[in-house]
Amino acid sequence: MLTATNLECTRGGHILFTDLNFSVRSGELLQIHGPNGSGKTSLLRMLCGLTQPSVGQITWNSSNIRSLGEQYYSCLTYLGHMIGIKDDLTAAENLLISCALAGLHIDNKMALEALQQIGLKGRENLLARVLSQGQRRRVSLARLLLVKTKLWILDEPLTALDVAAIKLIKEKLEWFLAQGGMVILTTHQDIDISATAIHHLHLN
Repeated sequence: MLTATNLECTRGGHILFTDLNFSVRSGELLQIHGPNGSGKTSLLRMLCGLTQPSVGQITWNSSNIRSLGEQYYSCLTYLGHMIGIKDDLTAAENLLISCALAGLHIDNKMALEALQQIGLKGRENLLARVLSQGQRRRVSLARLLLVKTKLWILDEPLTALDVAAIKLIKEKLEWFLAQGGMVILTTHQDIDISATAIHHLHLN
């Protein structure tokens, strides 16, 4: 279980949010809503351990994530809003590198299969610079088809995706949650997903 207790985020002397409390358990989805600048991405970065809250703590199975270190980081997959795709690499090369950086070692065959499954058949070996924004987003999301982590933290995963891609990601999220996974995501739109429980957190 991931638990946030009395979280506060301050940026440039301005409090984005304070007294934030929530928990996410196995099979549950947390959707974080709010306008631009409300602190959605800042909150996700805190949950990933990339930044520290001004006040409060985040625990994983009752232990502070700061003390757990790699033991916690190895349990999560984080896909940020900035998708980090390199223009001079092919779709397959981008996926291989992003997986390696996340500690997931896959071969070229696995990368090609994931890209084909996510709708990029025939584009696996194209340079990323010639792909559309939606196709580049698919390259980033293809990592979800390969990881075996317990917690997914996703920043606007549906941005720039067409209807078919949204349907595919929704199905993958439902499968992951049914296996006992946990998902935290930011979104400007509600998505209809089956889960043990769906929580909504609104930042103002």
